[in-house]
Amino acid sequence: MLDKKVKDRIIKKFKTHETDTGSTQVQVALLTEEIKQLTEHLKMHKKDFSSRRGLIRKVAERRRLLNYLHREDAQGWEDLVKTLKLKTPKPAEKKQEVIDREEAHQAGANDPKIEADSSESSEDEEKK
Repeated sequence: MLDKKVKDRIIKKFKTHETDTGSTQVQVALLTEEIKQLTEHLKMHKKDFSSRRGLIRKVAERRRLLNYLHREDAQGWEDLVKTLKLKTPKPAEKKQEVIDREEAHQAGANDPKIEADSSESSEDEEKK
């Protein structure tokens, strides 16, 4: 857990406006510092599995926040990753096939895989 001075310093450095304490950039910066501290703790205490679980949770939360930031503000994402020196690839964009399937589903059309399965079963019934 971060002490108040460290937390205030991070918030001051990454805030987007004067009263900002919870923007995505601030949350990612705070999580990054907590992850660093937990990593150091786990180097000394290798069998502390409760802390390891907390670390994994924080890494996943940071990943979700970074994906959100990349969707909403790509330039802000790049600046933050560069400032924090994170080794992270750009979040994957949705493949066109997935987008087409989602659009078809929203339009009320059935999934092509389901249609193929149902046509095979109707052919089997006709043979009987």
